[in-house]
Amino acid sequence: MRRPVGERPLIPLVVLACMGLAVFAVPLVGLISRVPWSTLPTVLTGEVVTDALRLSVVTSLAATAISLALGVPLAWLLARVEFPGRSLVRGVVLLPLVLPPVVGGAALLFALGRRGVVGEPLAEATGLVLPFSIWGVVLAATFVAMPFLVITVEGGFRNLDRRYEGAASSLGAGRWTVMRQVTLPMIGPSLLAGVVLTWARAFGEFGATVTFAGNLQGRTQTLPLAVFVALESDRPTAIAISLIMVVVSLLVLIALRERWRRVL
Repeated sequence: MRRPVGERPLIPLVVLACMGLAVFAVPLVGLISRVPWSTLPTVLTGEVVTDALRLSVVTSLAATAISLALGVPLAWLLARVEFPGRSLVRGVVLLPLVLPPVVGGAALLFALGRRGVVGEPLAEATGLVLPFSIWGVVLAATFVAMPFLVITVEGGFRNLDRRYEGAASSLGAGRWTVMRQVTLPMIGPSLLAGVVLTWARAFGEFGATVTFAGNLQGRTQTLPLAVFVALESDRPTAIAISLIMVVVSLLVLIALRERWRRVL
């Protein structure tokens, strides 16, 4: 019995697909081939790596928490409420997905820097200066990472069968009760995917952070920034940190598998 035409591998497409795979695989092979395996434990326990790792974990978790608190309501607004200019608002929210991170960092600096539109009166009123501080790192990571949560959770809200919410309302549940006990549990997979992607993006943020918060070891130097510095003076450390970032990113993608694609 002949197989359907769709099951036959088209050799030219297979060749091109393999070439496309090589674009991603060859750099990874190059990185792995340079890993100093014999001294890797010593390198990874060095002060630079441990400081950067601690800061990356703390700031990425903080950015994820802020994104969760602000991004879920924003996703609900975009998915459920009709208002003039909704497409423009969505475009502004998702702009960091395509905006060069350095440009985002510059925008944060002009808005929230010591002489920024908002930063100057904020500093005068509270004494809080965001640039070159850990809060600057958190803000930069939130700026670039929150769109991942918004777009994923918005997809969950849109794909939710609203008859379940209607049934809960007809049984006397208030709107907040419906949200807590019906809506949020039902979009749980979308919410989880959004949180993980947001954390991974915040964990690997570089451009906006170095522009807005600087690159001070133990204060604002996260793992990606430590790689940037180490490439010039301590290549084994740069390679070791890069390996950490690759492993973390790969584990996130494997854990999510098809989930993000299904919820959009």
